[in-house]
Formats: sequence, structure tokens, C-alpha cells
Amino acid sequence: MRLDKYLSLSAVCSRKECAKAVRQGEVLVNGVCVKTASASVDPKIDTVIFCGTPVLYHDYFYLMLNKPCGVVSATDAKGETTVLDLLPERFHAKKMFPCGRLDKNTSGFVLMTNDGALAHHLLAPKTHVPKEYLFCVKYPLTAQEIEHLEQGIDIGEGIVTRPCRIHMQDAHQGIIILTEGKYHQIKRMMLAVHNQITSLSRISFAGIKLDSSLAPGEWRELTDDERHILYEYGKVSDKTET
Repeated sequence: MRLDKYLSLSAVCSRKECAKAVRQGEVLVNGVCVKTASASVDPKIDTVIFCGTPVLYHDYFYLMLNKPCGVVSATDAKGETTVLDLLPERFHAKKMFPCGRLDKNTSGFVLMTNDGALAHHLLAPKTHVPKEYLFCVKYPLTAQEIEHLEQGIDIGEGIVTRPCRIHMQDAHQGIIILTEGKYHQIKRMMLAVHNQITSLSRISFAGIKLDSSLAPGEWRELTDDERHILYEYGKVSDKTET
């Protein structure tokens, strides 16, 4: 594999930027400075250092993105800002996409990846991946309404939700934990008890908490431990190993 392609596929930077770094002598292969972008590299055996940082080559990427309200959970939406627009250009060529969707006016944790097989497993209805949301409602929720919601409720079109858990922080705000993802589910659940969502944010996905240090629009790669949590749900091996 060409060195510039290796660096680009590792999402270190764009291929053009990789070629520039190579020419400037900022890339070492097995401890030797290489100034030719077309130099051959074997991802399985060669050690590559880019600007002083070791490069770990892998085909798949897993990012935690803190989606702001007003951003669309899509990769292409004419006239709209998408979650892909929030990522650096070097990830665009990796064909990243959101694993699941948040409504435009819902904020919080969106998993961005290019691992289609894992995403398919995580989103499969039988997987029951837990997702936690912080919500606020217009009117106080009663104990009876909470019990009704937790047991499963008819949200229309013949759909009855799976049992869920709700932990109220006060009469208007709480955390709801779902193991499914129906269209506009939480909003429809609250409408079923004659209430209305005023704000909604996903704070956890598959047991992985949204990093509190991430401001809206910011992202980071998942840690090894966080990736392994996803693999457990998807029942797949570590795809970042070479």
C-alpha cells in the first residue's frame, strides 16, 4: 500500500496533507524518514510515525459526536447542516454515517462509524440496545402516567412500546431508558399521556455515556473499552486489530 494512502485511510489527515507531510520529512517508517509518498507500506508489519505520533492503521472508525439541535442525522441533506459536516474532512472519504438517528431538534450522543455490519447489529430490533435520554415535559408527570409509560404504551398506528425505565429528577425533567427506537418515540409516548416534550437529549448509547467534556458539535474517537462494549452487542471481534 502507498504511504500516502496508508496515512489517509488511517484518517490522520487528507491525502493531499499526507503527501505534504511526507515531502517535509515528518513521516518515519520503521524509524527511517521517508520523503516519497508512493513508498510501499505493509500495515501488518511496518511501524509508521506521523509528526511524532504513531499511526495505528484500521479500516473502521467509531466516533462519539455531541450533536447540537438543528443538525440533521444524515450524511447528505440539501440546505441542511448534517452530522457529517461536523467531522473533519479526513473522515469524509471514510464513508462515515450515523448509527441510528436523532431528530433535528434532539441533541446528544450520535455514534458515527463506517462499520456497516456492526451498525446493522446495533440497530436490529432484537438487539435491544439501551439508550438514555434526558427529557423535559411541558406539564408535570404523575406517578400513574410514569407507571403507564414504563409498562408500555400505545403510541398510535397499532404500536405499543416495549417496557422502559423512567427516573424523574423533578416534576418536569427526568431520564428515560429505551431499548428500541420507534419514529419520534419519546415525543409520541408523552403525547399519549397528554403531555409534550420541550427538550430532549441522548446522554448514553449502548451503556456508553456521552463525554461531558464534549461541547455541542464536538467529537472524539471511542476508547478501546467503549469499542468493546459495542462489539459485545454486535457479537463481533475487534476490527481495529491488524
